[in-house]
Amino acid sequence: MRIAIIGFSTSGKTTVFNALTGQAAATSAFSTGRAETHHGIVKVPDARLDKLTELFKPKKHTPATVEYLDLAAVARQEDAAAAGSEALGEKQMAEIANSDALLAVVRGFVNAAGDPPAAAADIEAIALEMALSDLKKVETRVERIDKQIQRAPAAEKRALQIELDACRLVQKALEEGKPARAVTLDEEQRKSLRGFQLLTLKPTMFLVNDGEEQWKADGGKPVDLGTLAEAPQTLAGRLSGQMEMEIAQLPPEDREAFLADYGIAEPAAHRVIRMCYELLGQISFFTVGPDECRAWTIRTGTTAQPAAGAIHSDLERGFIRAEVIRWDELLAAGSYAEAKKHGKLRLEGKDYTVQDGDIMNILFSV
Repeated sequence: MRIAIIGFSTSGKTTVFNALTGQAAATSAFSTGRAETHHGIVKVPDARLDKLTELFKPKKHTPATVEYLDLAAVARQEDAAAAGSEALGEKQMAEIANSDALLAVVRGFVNAAGDPPAAAADIEAIALEMALSDLKKVETRVERIDKQIQRAPAAEKRALQIELDACRLVQKALEEGKPARAVTLDEEQRKSLRGFQLLTLKPTMFLVNDGEEQWKADGGKPVDLGTLAEAPQTLAGRLSGQMEMEIAQLPPEDREAFLADYGIAEPAAHRVIRMCYELLGQISFFTVGPDECRAWTIRTGTTAQPAAGAIHSDLERGFIRAEVIRWDELLAAGSYAEAKKHGKLRLEGKDYTVQDGDIMNILFSV
């Protein structure tokens, strides 16, 4: 899972990146077009996998991972226009294109200039910047297709018409203030848009970066997403980036005491990972044994054969069936032999829908 972190300058997004990854990336002078992308890979905490590891005592324990990319700041339209540039540069767009979702950080604290928090306005502003970027691309493409389609060979006309229809649907939504992901597209239309790197097609989480005092007062308060609350694949949350960064950089033995002192049930890094899974509709299944206990990430609704492909393409091609048991049933049984003896181990075919927490052993032919 690859998550691109975006936000305006001084939103504290690099502080949030540090809070989520435990890194210590410089949090100043990281402005649009000047700095390199910060990368961080985080192990997904999963108590189920930990317990299975205790049972099997394998040579390897391999949790799922999330990769965060802290991109250079998004420029506001007026600043980009004055500089003769785009709100997002080519490097940022390339990183976003290769990401599964966006995490947009917005300021919820009083900044160095004394400006009060403006989270709702910043959510609206960054959503607008993304929409304007997309609208410019779509309008340009519609104009080009309109010129091409009449003189295009018959073999190309159908593909151009599909793309034109998709662009017009997205254009209409963007002009109405809706993100592209709110548009219902068929598979051919969606495929025709893949090369556009549309920002508003990406699942998006808005994360309000509160100051410490505001977090203590409003940490459980819902985030106002305005009309974006109606858009699919859109989530919002809060954290205090500075406080969580300090927690993430503490030695593990001191972390629990710090969390308790602040009345925090778990680090924001854990909460945000769960939100990422929810945003993308992801679940985990496991493979276990004396060599390795491992978590695999797939989309909700994935059937057994393509799920086997997440492990290795050979398993998907040669899939025969899967031995399946829930993680808690195997723990209760204490071993595969006992689980089989009590009828807990099931044989499932290629069309079985894998459930969160399933343990699977794939039987296949070479």
